[in-house]
Amino acid sequence: MIDISESVMQFLLAFVVAAPLLGALAALLPAPPGLKGTSPEQAVLRHGVTVTGVVLLAAIALAAGFDHDHPSRMQATTDISWIPALHVRIHLGIDGISLPLVVLTALLTFLCALYSYVKPPAGPAPKAYVALLLLLETGTLATFAVLDLVLFFLAFETVLVPMYFLIARWGGEGRRAAAWRFVLYTLLGSVVMLLGLLLVGIKAGTFDMVALATDNGRSLTTSVQVVAVLAIGIGLAVKSPMWPLHSWLPDAHTAAPTTGSVLLAGVLLKMGTYGFVRILLPVAPDGFRTFAPALAAFAVVGIVWGSLACLALARRGARGDLKRLIAYSSVGHMGFVLLGIATMTPTGVNGALFANIAHGLITGLLFFLVGGLKERTGTTDLDTLAKDTGAALYGTAPRLGGLLAFGAVASLGLPGLAGFWGEMLALFGAFRPAAGLSRPAFVTFMAIGALGTLLTAAYLLVVVRRVCMGAAPEQTPRLPDVRGFEFAAWTPLVVLTVLAGLWPKALLGLTDPAVQQFLAGGTR
Repeated sequence: MIDISESVMQFLLAFVVAAPLLGALAALLPAPPGLKGTSPEQAVLRHGVTVTGVVLLAAIALAAGFDHDHPSRMQATTDISWIPALHVRIHLGIDGISLPLVVLTALLTFLCALYSYVKPPAGPAPKAYVALLLLLETGTLATFAVLDLVLFFLAFETVLVPMYFLIARWGGEGRRAAAWRFVLYTLLGSVVMLLGLLLVGIKAGTFDMVALATDNGRSLTTSVQVVAVLAIGIGLAVKSPMWPLHSWLPDAHTAAPTTGSVLLAGVLLKMGTYGFVRILLPVAPDGFRTFAPALAAFAVVGIVWGSLACLALARRGARGDLKRLIAYSSVGHMGFVLLGIATMTPTGVNGALFANIAHGLITGLLFFLVGGLKERTGTTDLDTLAKDTGAALYGTAPRLGGLLAFGAVASLGLPGLAGFWGEMLALFGAFRPAAGLSRPAFVTFMAIGALGTLLTAAYLLVVVRRVCMGAAPEQTPRLPDVRGFEFAAWTPLVVLTVLAGLWPKALLGLTDPAVQQFLAGGTR
């Protein structure tokens, strides 16, 4: 930890949230003559790299100045009255739960901007693309940093507009239908969520998330908590995405450009699960306990459903799309996150938060790799790639094939890599759930989830066999292997996946004190 004053920490957090928004506005302005480079397009793409790079450096400084001895305490807080009549405040702050997500968001957005600088997505001029990318970063970072229910909702909804246009204007085949489906599902869920947030704020007399968490539902009757959890939970479940509210996800991922898929899987899905942990668990614990068994049941159905869908896509003759397969795998992986949250135990919730970060790193890497594969071969169709003998990436592009195999084994939860710890802790939490929850039911959920890990290994190993292995015909030309800009964009994700797997305490040491505090009633 570096000793940074509280006022500087406050500035850093406000800067991290506001800088991308200012950068988005600046991206729409004409570039100064001395900064245009070889073309205005190059200048605006460089602007995107610069802004996201500065935001990443500020996020790293924020993490370095964070008091790791007291991660359960809100730090770098700013609290300013905004709408006095409604008791709405501009309240920002981070703790051990939100800090890793802030850094992950800043990192992935920077890597996407860096990747786009060399390989911009096909579509309209990049000015709008860079502005939308930065607006998306602002909304996501604000979601993880705000501590007011109204601001949380506004930030939560901010990401809809940029993601819609990123898919609809720079996506592939079927992009407009996929974008509309994404927006409609999320908007419908958000309308219900807003009603739940208003109910909590009005009944409790405050929209302040810290005050509500400290109160731990004492000012809300059980019936109010039940209604609030149902309403808010629906909106969060759509974004998570929880089965059966997941059907917008495969189309969105398949149609989105590479960077859109990376941010959608690596960051946006985390907003839903973060809301479960930040809002529902501490604010309405009795209402959450009522729905916890149902949440766990939906979670394990999603684990198995997602795995079976991936197996169906991976088999020969299914015309399965690799991007669609990874999208369905996200339904399964996020099922483990929801299962861990549903246990209402420190073990399970810490596992969920760890799995959140691991999924962002690993799935972000996989979407980058599949995007690179499509750029080289012109397709992500498994049958077209593999043909009868296998795509033989180990022979035609050995580094790319090796990275794809690495991403696959990390995703299946190989011990020593980031994907292992979160899913294991979620299953352990289900083995002994919180008091008041049916242990036989949760042990059953644990067994079903464990089956899902076997199915996950099965389909990912099939993908590795079909894409990376095989005997390429002699006349098959070698593909371009990993290039410099790809190495720069992908290496941080590989390194962090290994480090998180070998040293899980780095994350668990941040999240556990905060989780212990709100599960104990906000009094520790």
